[in-house]
Amino acid sequence: MHLFKQHAVRDHAAASAAIPVIDYGPYFAGEPGALAQLAEQIRHACENVGFLYVLNHGVPQETIDRGFAASKRFHALPLEEKLKLRLNENNIGYMPMNASVQGASTVHQATKPNQNESFFVSHDRAADHPDVLAGLSLRGQNQWPVGMPDLRADMMAYFQAVRAMCTRMLPGFAVALGLDPDHFAPFFANEEHANLRFLHYPPQTDTSDNAFGAAPHTDNSFMTALARTDVPGLAVRLASGEWFQPPVIPGTFLINLGNIMRRWSNDRFLSTPHGVINDSGADRYSIAYFHSPNPASTIECLPTCTSEVDPPRYPPAVYRDLVLEFYRKNYFHQKGHQSDAAKLAAD
Repeated sequence: MHLFKQHAVRDHAAASAAIPVIDYGPYFAGEPGALAQLAEQIRHACENVGFLYVLNHGVPQETIDRGFAASKRFHALPLEEKLKLRLNENNIGYMPMNASVQGASTVHQATKPNQNESFFVSHDRAADHPDVLAGLSLRGQNQWPVGMPDLRADMMAYFQAVRAMCTRMLPGFAVALGLDPDHFAPFFANEEHANLRFLHYPPQTDTSDNAFGAAPHTDNSFMTALARTDVPGLAVRLASGEWFQPPVIPGTFLINLGNIMRRWSNDRFLSTPHGVINDSGADRYSIAYFHSPNPASTIECLPTCTSEVDPPRYPPAVYRDLVLEFYRKNYFHQKGHQSDAAKLAAD
């Protein structure tokens, strides 16, 4: 029996309440006292679940719909056209089927490649952008199919809308950790590390025990904002160890924390395992936006999350090195690439 079904949660009513729905409307509207109330809800969700639904998020439904339509147009292109945009060293472009494995995962030892294809975009930098000219890792240009300007416009409109939402959410996480509301802002300045992944999960022909659309893993982001259609497949591992399929709640984004937030909070906030199996018989699409600090940022355990009896569990580290290490373990095209630090040491 498949992992997600063998250990599936049985009490669905209780599980449905496990991932809280948090209304961001009052805070985004600037209501007095809303930030403190929001922070308490965030703290509870992040310490106990690592997932939350965001209601009244401010992203227009039309922007979301156009993002999904653009994703479907892209994935409908002939494979030879998509392969012209093959994923590069900056993890921007097209990743075909069987091109990734959850090698960095400590949740489950996957033995088969993930059964999904993905198109990654980031900040739409011009050719004369200083970081592009310098060839700086993780700061490259997007790759776009020729003759599809509307696709580019719709994908970047989605990118900017969800990016703005996540930026507005940062103070809530800071206050939830006992910090000033603007604590995280400097780490996300000057173009944070942001990736938008348009995912397509074809119906799986192999649904055996160790076959996944995306094998169980944790994300490496600060946080991930996920939009889904009504085709099921996502499973989240609850604190009980059981796997639960979170429902699609109209008008919400599903947010989960990643390993960077867990590292920053000294394991106080959870980076919760999740994965996908598409045994629905239908094509499944989702859009994952990963919001993380500027690659040059140093990630060090927060003072509000450490003490004499609970010292830092992680040494300070540059985010660029952390994410490149994650990429090398997960993406076949990245294996063998050196980090910037290793390249400098070798010169």
